[in-house]
Amino acid sequence: MQIVLSAPKYTDSVITLPASKSISNRALIINALAGGNAHPDNLSCCDDTDVMVAALKDMPYEINIKACGTAMRFLTAYLSASDCGEHVITGTDRMKHRPIGVLVDALRSLGAEIAYVGEEGYPPLKISGRHLEGGMVSVMGNISSQYISALLMIGPVMTQGLTLHLDGDIISRPYIDLTVCTMQEYGAEVEWLDGATIAVKPTPYKAVPFTIENDWSAASYWYEILALQGKVASPEDEGRGNITLPGLLDGSRQGDSAIRYIFSMLGVKTRFEQEGAVLTLHKRMLPRLDIDFINHPDLAQTVVVTTALMNLPFRFTGLQSLRIKETDRIMALKQEMAKLGYVLDDSDEGTLEWDGTRCEPVADPVICTYEDHRMAMAFAPACIMFPGLKMDNPQVVSKSYPEFWNDLKRVGFVIEELN
Repeated sequence: MQIVLSAPKYTDSVITLPASKSISNRALIINALAGGNAHPDNLSCCDDTDVMVAALKDMPYEINIKACGTAMRFLTAYLSASDCGEHVITGTDRMKHRPIGVLVDALRSLGAEIAYVGEEGYPPLKISGRHLEGGMVSVMGNISSQYISALLMIGPVMTQGLTLHLDGDIISRPYIDLTVCTMQEYGAEVEWLDGATIAVKPTPYKAVPFTIENDWSAASYWYEILALQGKVASPEDEGRGNITLPGLLDGSRQGDSAIRYIFSMLGVKTRFEQEGAVLTLHKRMLPRLDIDFINHPDLAQTVVVTTALMNLPFRFTGLQSLRIKETDRIMALKQEMAKLGYVLDDSDEGTLEWDGTRCEPVADPVICTYEDHRMAMAFAPACIMFPGLKMDNPQVVSKSYPEFWNDLKRVGFVIEELN
């Protein structure tokens, strides 16, 4: 499918965001380990969560998690530490090329029985569930936080609990803290012993009522929309437009809540009122923007597109994990921004920067989404600067924000489907 996008001059609306899939998927695993009979309230209604719900409900021999990396990592640990028989867990072709060896090695050292069905180090996996002894394990701190969270969440059901040591630099620490806090909500005794070691006691989880908050990463695209509309506003429209996002918490544990601070430097102010977070425009001029995304890499695509289209040079670091996401996001950003006339530089590993260098934009550009939901949503607001922008395979947003295109239509975006 291909769509053509055009934007309204300004946006003044209330948007109900999806629930956080990060919290939903953690709560689902922990709730299952606690023996809970009911799902947490306000679960995310996206692909990532749907496959988790289906797997935990039906527990088929072959579990296909499709393109959902979180489900692959969390369910691998869950199946390994649960007395639930033998299962094969698999996914899309892309998933079969996303590494999982670090997690498998750690689980095996704790007593798990896991075999590779295909290529060593990658899914599919054959897992024979059993009660694990637990103990101490070390992993590198600069791996995906989902590996670390997967290990932590099974700690309370292991006989000896778990002591997890993180070697070297730690990336995405807010996601680890989110896991720790969610575990504590379910009665787990888990704490940081120091800056690199987390101890989980063998104290069983308790099934408790739990409500998922809305998703800060989904909010990032609405910040982008407001910022770009402010950039192109005519004198008569200047200062118009605000967006209210119910269900976002001021003191959220979600690492991606950092988007409010990033966009305060890009002309979007956030205040919290009874109805939710309210986004408004304000004047803010910067010569350039330098940000370390080590703790919130999922925000990078949104901020890259926004800052470039605002003609603001930038240097963004801490992007190592973008290479192994749904696609190589650094490569994808470089290719798609070049279509719009922007030359990005990734010569330093884990870094993406733009010094103002432009190239001839492609005539009638078509944005590719690379089977990556965040590519689609980060580039959709670019139609504010490029009316009539086309995009291939927009349906990938179902992975995290199924109502995204409908929400854009509700605020005045025109989305035309092409044959």
